[in-house]
Amino acid sequence: MRSKPETIANVNVIEYCFSKKQIKGVVEAGEFKWDFTWSFNQGLLLVNPPLGRALIEDALLRFLLKKDYELEAGNQYKFTISAKF
Repeated sequence: MRSKPETIANVNVIEYCFSKKQIKGVVEAGEFKWDFTWSFNQGLLLVNPPLGRALIEDALLRFLLKKDYELEAGNQYKFTISAKF
């Protein structure tokens, strides 16, 4: 039986600003690296650069929605994506 493909994504929260209602950070998975800004009051996630963005955007948003109250600036987090990058 073949195991499912997986990639570990590493998230580094750089800034958590409650007054702006934003989280800024960097996410890395495989050979890719993206900067992100999540405006949690609007539910808006911006991911740059656009190269490979479709690979990470949905999984990152699910992670942020699940963990948002646990996230702190300066900390690093990991989550698993069910795909091989």
